[in-house]
Amino acid sequence: MIIIGADRLGLVQLVASQVADHGGNWLESRMCHLGGQFAGIARVEVPAERVAELRRALQQLDAQGLRVSVDAGEGPAAVVYGTAATIELVGHDRPGILRNVTSVLAAHGVNVEELSSECVSAPMGGGNLFQARVRVLVPSTVKLEAVRADLEKIAADLMVDLTLRPVATAG
Repeated sequence: MIIIGADRLGLVQLVASQVADHGGNWLESRMCHLGGQFAGIARVEVPAERVAELRRALQQLDAQGLRVSVDAGEGPAAVVYGTAATIELVGHDRPGILRNVTSVLAAHGVNVEELSSECVSAPMGGGNLFQARVRVLVPSTVKLEAVRADLEKIAADLMVDLTLRPVATAG
């Protein structure tokens, strides 16, 4: 489900209560406050016979300023094997940075699993810096070095510092 609304106290509780009241189990979620808004995505498990009832209850939260969109998934997604990696990017803010970076990733078939970004004041009044941290999955058929080389090419054009590192796995 996707949750969006003006940020205020108790939004998650509203949704969590409806899920629990309809026999559901909250499996995982990612939520955040950004620019006065609250947005999140959650994966819940609900008995099949209660899905329509839960969907109606969540739609009624719209009257309280909270939009909840429900997608009844068809089970777990296909497993993709590859290398988990992180990309960290810092540079003077300008339009098109993410477009260029994600174009390289898409060209290599790299999946963006999580992305966070922000603009912050540069030290000593140097304008705004754009910072991003991206968690990706590089398919096993793609060489991490090839992705890194293409990212380094655009980093020079964009005048940003960009690093791509594999995520260490426990073993």
